[in-house]
Amino acid sequence: MIDYHLHYEGWGIRPVLFDIAGFKVGSYTFFVLLGLIAGILVYFLEAREKKALSENTFFIFIAAIVGGAIGAKLPIWIMNFKHIIASLPDIHPIFSGRTIVGGMIGGTLSVIWIKRKLGIKEKKGNLFAPAIALGISIGRIGCFLRGCCYGSVSNLPWAVDFGDGVLRHPTQLYESIFTFWLFVYFMIIKNKAAVPGIMFKYFLNYYFVFRFLIEFIRVNNSVYFGLTGFQFASMAALIYVNRDIFVRSKTISTA
Repeated sequence: MIDYHLHYEGWGIRPVLFDIAGFKVGSYTFFVLLGLIAGILVYFLEAREKKALSENTFFIFIAAIVGGAIGAKLPIWIMNFKHIIASLPDIHPIFSGRTIVGGMIGGTLSVIWIKRKLGIKEKKGNLFAPAIALGISIGRIGCFLRGCCYGSVSNLPWAVDFGDGVLRHPTQLYESIFTFWLFVYFMIIKNKAAVPGIMFKYFLNYYFVFRFLIEFIRVNNSVYFGLTGFQFASMAALIYVNRDIFVRSKTISTA
């Protein structure tokens, strides 16, 4: 069975952004790469401004990229495993789709691992927060044009037909607007964030709460109790991000 992340030809608002002499550039690929480039620029510009450029900065960045890439693809491969195997030797399904939730979890765990492995004590979260927010905001435009990650049926004035004659929530744009707001917010407060890494914690909390809620109007298969796999992943991420609060509460209650 083909998962919703994989779509037939003709689906989407504008799946091909432009065609130059037969060379087609997909909207999804273009905006995901543009978002990645924008995020990288913000990360290193912020690091330079704060005089935080170092070998450790580079190692942490590479870990985030590699872990994020693996985390973004792994859930899609698992959900579409039967389809991918059945499609061989066609390898296109292998490269189709990715998930931001998986990417952020994978990237975060990779950074934690590399820091422990190399004994890095520095916290670079305040550099990552605005960079990731802007990257997601731009990348989601590609999702909208390609027609992936769409919402449920809606009769709102801004509902969109992605190709099947059904008006749906443009959940990709909701997320694009939300994460752009986060980017602006972080750029405003960046010089007031006295605690190293606190902005990244803010970002993870804001994003995973948002993602948990928006899943109610996205087209995703529920797993248990009417909740999707991404909602369970978001809850797990929120518990992990705020684990210090739970530990502190337990310590106080047993004191």
